Amino acid sequence: MYKVIYLDPPWRFKNWSIGELSKRGEKWARRNGRSPYPVMSPDDLKKLPIGDLGDKDSLMFMWATYPKLEEALELMSLYGYKFTTVAFTWVKFNPSGVGWHFGLGYYTHGNPEIVLLGKRGKGVKRADKGIPNLITWPRGQHSVKPPIVGEAIVKLLGDVPRCELFARRQVDKWDCWGNEVPFNPNFGALNDYLA
Repeated sequence: MYKVIYLDPPWRFKNWSIGELSKRGEKWARRNGRSPYPVMSPDDLKKLPIGDLGDKDSLMFMWATYPKLEEALELMSLYGYKFTTVAFTWVKFNPSGVGWHFGLGYYTHGNPEIVLLGKRGKGVKRADKGIPNLITWPRGQHSVKPPIVGEAIVKLLGDVPRCELFARRQVDKWDCWGNEVPFNPNFGALNDYLA
């Protein structure tokens, strides 16, 4: 059982069509705001046994964009965690590190992404009370999150059992699960959902 579950669900946005992506290619998809990686519907995300991974006293850190906030809060609750606060707000620099990055957005051009914090039972005691909420970091490849967020979670809570779900890379001292990292038998039934 994990004390920390850190995840970045592969949200499906209404303007992302897998058919278009396969027909026109990733370069077109990125230029036109389509997903260049496999995504999941809200119903598919709800079926995942993610709540089974958490200890009775644990925390969940979930990435969410503003258009997916309602779905993220619902999903967190379904997994057995009570929303507590926004743990981190990532304000994106351009990839060069100079100037702000602004994405497409539905009404206004978006920049920040947030990490919601959910608690189960007593949660996990903080090891460091000086961790800031605000993260400034250059935007990288599509959907790749700043590594300093995972590092901040470890600094905040100490060396407790932790996992990252929908991981894009293997991270030292984390159990990672996703279709872009090596198979990990620690995830049991969750492995049945890997493509």
